[in-house]
Amino acid sequence: MRMATLAAATAALALMAAAGAAAAPRYAASITRTTYGIPHIQAKDWRGVGYGVAYAYAEDNVCMLAEEFATVAGERSRFWGPEGTATLGFDTVDNLSSDVFFRAVVDLAALRAGIPKQPARVQQLVEGYVAGYNRFLRDKGDAGLPAECRGKPWVRPITADDFLRLNEKQILLASSLNLAAPIANAAPPGKAAPKVSLTLPDPRELGVGSNGWAFGGDATANGRGMVIGNPHFPWKGPSRFWQMHITGPDGYNAMGVGIAGTPIVTLGFNKDVAWTHTVTAARHFTLFQLALDPADPTRYMIDGQSEAMTPVTVTVPMPDGAAPVTRTLYTTRFGPVFTVPARGIAWSAQTAFALKDANRGNQRGLEAWLRIGTAKNVGEVKTAVSETLGIPWVNTIAADRYGDALHADVTAVPNVSADKAKACATPLSGLFAELAVLLDGSKSACDWDNAPGTPAPGLMPASDQAATTVRSWLTNSNDSYWISNPAMPHPRLSPVLGAWGTPLSLRTRSNFLETPAALGGGKLDHARAEALAFANKSLAADMAVEPLLALCGGAAAGSPAARGCAALTGWDRRFENASRGAALFRAFWSRAARVPGLWSIPFDPADPVNTPRDLATGKVGDKLLAALGEAVEELDKAGIALGAPWGEVQRFMSGNAAIPVHGGPGAAGVLNVMESLPAPAGLAPRHGTSYIQVVGFDAKGPVADAILSYSQSTDPASPHHADQTRAYAEKRWARLPFTPAEIRAQAIGKTRRIAE
Repeated sequence: MRMATLAAATAALALMAAAGAAAAPRYAASITRTTYGIPHIQAKDWRGVGYGVAYAYAEDNVCMLAEEFATVAGERSRFWGPEGTATLGFDTVDNLSSDVFFRAVVDLAALRAGIPKQPARVQQLVEGYVAGYNRFLRDKGDAGLPAECRGKPWVRPITADDFLRLNEKQILLASSLNLAAPIANAAPPGKAAPKVSLTLPDPRELGVGSNGWAFGGDATANGRGMVIGNPHFPWKGPSRFWQMHITGPDGYNAMGVGIAGTPIVTLGFNKDVAWTHTVTAARHFTLFQLALDPADPTRYMIDGQSEAMTPVTVTVPMPDGAAPVTRTLYTTRFGPVFTVPARGIAWSAQTAFALKDANRGNQRGLEAWLRIGTAKNVGEVKTAVSETLGIPWVNTIAADRYGDALHADVTAVPNVSADKAKACATPLSGLFAELAVLLDGSKSACDWDNAPGTPAPGLMPASDQAATTVRSWLTNSNDSYWISNPAMPHPRLSPVLGAWGTPLSLRTRSNFLETPAALGGGKLDHARAEALAFANKSLAADMAVEPLLALCGGAAAGSPAARGCAALTGWDRRFENASRGAALFRAFWSRAARVPGLWSIPFDPADPVNTPRDLATGKVGDKLLAALGEAVEELDKAGIALGAPWGEVQRFMSGNAAIPVHGGPGAAGVLNVMESLPAPAGLAPRHGTSYIQVVGFDAKGPVADAILSYSQSTDPASPHHADQTRAYAEKRWARLPFTPAEIRAQAIGKTRRIAE
């Protein structure tokens, strides 16, 4: 009897356990907000991490994210009209070109087939992210959405397909996405080409940028590593950063930022390592010049044999019941055909051009950043980026608590050696050199080489790319791997990885001058690091203002140039909010920098930090005064006083409140970059300093100060729409809470627990 009772009790407990297991939620996370609305997301598994991140991100930016899902689904024409514009990469294109690109070029079938090949935790993150976004929409309902997207048909639940397309878009940001319009509008000879503006992006003007520093123990006050991150990203649109702190399974505990659709931290720190990214000068695609079959311009010759291009026909829905637009694009073994007739990139009866992108279908990025997020030292960071080759288009700059510093320009790039680039060049290759390597597409031997051990064919192995570890310091401001510290230039590598032995940007040169000055013969601490991050000095001004003022005697009294001379006389040569004359110099330098023969001492590869230099005033003095006069007239026309404080000119409008924004143009050698567009009686920030972090370590863990310049939320009704923007204006750094006790001390509101 006793045995029977025990058996019955055991069976009952088993049934209860089974019922409890059945009732356990598939997705669960808790979200605690701290100062400035930063979410701290905790979850026991990766589904829960994705679930919590998506929910918290939607709380701050649901309208922007919903629009992104419509963009990558190729539905912009339907909802916003074909002639409206979309933000792709760091530029804008017409909506129809955007829709055609995503419907024809983004290979959803391949993305679906690829995701099961990724680690289980990546698959679970994707699943959880989709569930978390959809849960937010259910919780809010249409009436609970911000005014910007309330009642809009483009706000809808998503599927894994939406996530995969968005991830592909972000991976292609600095590569073929910038050629979306030239791809989407390419038509063979004899067929009418769409009448849209097609441009070839200038790599110097893509709007990408950043500064990043890694300091080793020999350069810091406490002998531990320190990282300064100052990425320059758009102030509007889906490439805005968003702060988060994630505590998840497998010891994952990382804080930092990601962009729209990112379910984990992609730039930040953990207990042992801090890292940042800068857009690399490496080229992530190559171009192929095709020799066409004389009998058919949609066929091309490979090793003497004719091969057919593959037609891809897509249909794009139009608004208000208008007839849909159908378009056929053509792709080759190398990739899609593209045209930019104004630059001589045409599809003729004899020649066409195709683009092959190393990042197309790259789904390894999430795993790479997961591994960085759990790294215990910079060696593990280097291994993560090297083994996955999943980092798409950024340098990785890191330091650890043990005092080691790393700069790894290791990304997904074509495996094209210098010898192959030379042997496979065509007569037109030199014309394309600033954009990409152009190869001969008539020879199969000119395709990318396959190297053993790489995660995808045709990728350059990490061993052939640039990675340096030191205990002093390394930095990058978007110039190539060639110099990360002037004391240790890197040996020459493949041209795919960027230029070598060529002039550096003024911003890079400023960095190499300001960084040793910040050390000042001593050791770096948080205060010095923060001053370096917000260095608003202009190297161009230091080099040009005195020689320019020496020319002012030749300016006619009362002329625009004479007025300009008077305004620049008292300028402090900085782009601080209180600086008077900065707006005038900005307008002047945008003209003066283009004057041929500007410098009397030319570039010397043996002295790249200090050359070229010395204005050739004897030869170009008249042109410089003319440029100054034109700058004065530009400001007069815009209603900007020549001596107006910079913070009254460059402003962010939060409702009716004008928030001053310090920082200036990178082309003028300003480290703290802020690029702006004309606005009523001033300028409005468009692109520049975004998430700024200074991360060091003490005996317990990370010590991190940060500011997100444009704040967490794109919703004007949110209390976190401009709170950090005001802090940025005042250079008011926030100490980030990382430990449970620090989070409790800064918590605003109660912890929210979501599950289903």
